[in-house]
Amino acid sequence: MAYQTLYQEYMLVPPVTRAYTTACVITTLAVQLDLVSPFQLYFNPNLILKKIQIWRLLTTFLFFGNLGFNFFFNMIFTYRYCRMLEEGSFRGRTADFVVMFIFGGTLMILSAFFVNLLFLGQAFTIMIVYVWSRRNIFVRMNFFGLMNFQAPYLPWVLLGFSVLLGNAISVDLVGMAIGHIYFFLEDVLPRQRGGQKFLKTPEFLKKLLDPAPDAPEYEHLPDMANEQPGL
Repeated sequence: MAYQTLYQEYMLVPPVTRAYTTACVITTLAVQLDLVSPFQLYFNPNLILKKIQIWRLLTTFLFFGNLGFNFFFNMIFTYRYCRMLEEGSFRGRTADFVVMFIFGGTLMILSAFFVNLLFLGQAFTIMIVYVWSRRNIFVRMNFFGLMNFQAPYLPWVLLGFSVLLGNAISVDLVGMAIGHIYFFLEDVLPRQRGGQKFLKTPEFLKKLLDPAPDAPEYEHLPDMANEQPGL
């Protein structure tokens, strides 16, 4: 019974969030069990282009380090804000959410050619958090009970927390920059006079991924408008 309940809860998670977080956990467990090495996963342009190790374009987003505080911290934020985005502004628009993933991932890979970034998972998480925060500007946040602030400041709070942990700020800055580019192209520019929508989801993706009108709804996380979704 416990297994069935856990499985049912797992299947209630929206598909993109479920697929991405599951892939991250499986990748980390594979490294922890010595089934693969981090050296087989990190972003390396030479190995990608010369040795055709194209899987690195994907695995660089899936490994957050060995099991520990940093891994759990990133996974909590990834799961929570990815799910809230998918069940919030992307509700019923799975294809558009996938396009955001592809757009953000592509820009991060291009950035990694110029900035020395080996793993892009943390930057990807910051991008997700940034987009959510800009679409929920009136939500009040509480960070570990230490401070209260409006949602748009959340990426900057995480940046400061990364500095305290001794992490390189370049990872967070790349995620924030790409999150802002997506937000500008998707939410700001089309609303300007003479503006247009540059990010257009292919119709085949919509037919493939978007739920039918009569499809059962996912059980979404509680409405955050009246809550403080900080940790």
